[in-house]
Amino acid sequence: MKQFKALSFLFLLFFAVFSILAGCTNEQDAMSAKPANETKQTGQQGAASSANSSTAASSGQAAIPEQLKKPVKIAAIMQMSIGTFSSQYIAGVKEQVQKFGGEVQVYNADNDLTKMASYVETAITQNVDAILLDHGRADALEGPVKKAVAKGIPVVAFDNDLNIPGVTVIDQDDYSLAWKTLKTLAEDLNGEGRIVTIWVGGFTPMERRHVIYEAFQKRYPDIQEIAKFGTASSNTALDTQTQMEAILKKYPNKGDIDAVFATWDEFAKGAVRAIEQAGRTEIKVYGIDLSDEDLQMIQKPNSPWVATTATDPAEVGRVQVRFAYQKIAGEKTPNIYSLEPHLVKRSDLPDKQVSMSDLSQYIPGWGQSNVAISPWMKTLEAQVNKK
Repeated sequence: MKQFKALSFLFLLFFAVFSILAGCTNEQDAMSAKPANETKQTGQQGAASSANSSTAASSGQAAIPEQLKKPVKIAAIMQMSIGTFSSQYIAGVKEQVQKFGGEVQVYNADNDLTKMASYVETAITQNVDAILLDHGRADALEGPVKKAVAKGIPVVAFDNDLNIPGVTVIDQDDYSLAWKTLKTLAEDLNGEGRIVTIWVGGFTPMERRHVIYEAFQKRYPDIQEIAKFGTASSNTALDTQTQMEAILKKYPNKGDIDAVFATWDEFAKGAVRAIEQAGRTEIKVYGIDLSDEDLQMIQKPNSPWVATTATDPAEVGRVQVRFAYQKIAGEKTPNIYSLEPHLVKRSDLPDKQVSMSDLSQYIPGWGQSNVAISPWMKTLEAQVNKK
């Protein structure tokens, strides 16, 4: 009877976790699941000049929407810009805008949500053609974003909890990010062990990842959390390293700590450096997010960082820009879209050093979201290349 109850309990936990994941990963608007080239053109696009349509038709190319025949101005407003993930994300934004012949002004709010809201107001005053938001929270941004929408300025947000009609919010599917990493950790520990968790609240993606962490704790009761900390600062990796060093001194013996779950690559970098300096590489690190710098650390001989789950930050930026251009063109875009994350294990990588641009050779599907693509985008890029 006890065995039957135990099995029943495990079944219920499995069901709860996968119900959360199914609900989260399937939350994308049905529009986003359609191949991009099936996106319907609106009447506005159909209003493109007959001359342009004729030229495009004769060349077999889709006509450029009237709204995009002049270079557009984009405001990219970031809650904060820290680490290589942020730099690669913004590089993706700039790359895509440049391909479309537009201009982008980047604003860094230095983790000050009031300042971030004021930047949205500034963008409205400057009559930009679209606003991109990187992180931030609805309680701080809802007012100015509604004002932008009312003025007809398209808004596309990344990792934000905004829920405003007309605003597209994309994310990395933080629920899947957390679950893929935690499931790998649990399998490697064979379902039991002692772990340190590095996490900080107050950020939408972090709150989502923590929902899965709480489900993980119920699913694997024999994996014990012995310490939990985390601070987002102007030098998060260094601060994490200092805090992890204190944890290692508190638990000095081999076997005291089996693994570290780091909910952000800046956390993982700090933990890895502390573990390496203490010579405690028997402690394995499982992270979220990835950059070229992270790959170098993961591929280092005897690195404790054995796995991470991530999306390509540059691709996140490119997708966000493409959605913005579709909005400017008057096309319908989804309210929400989650990019599929990928688990990257050190064991899946070659012996030679690789970069983010090489990952698609080793991680199937990496950096190939193929979403938010309209037929006219190739025409627009070709036109820009001729200049």
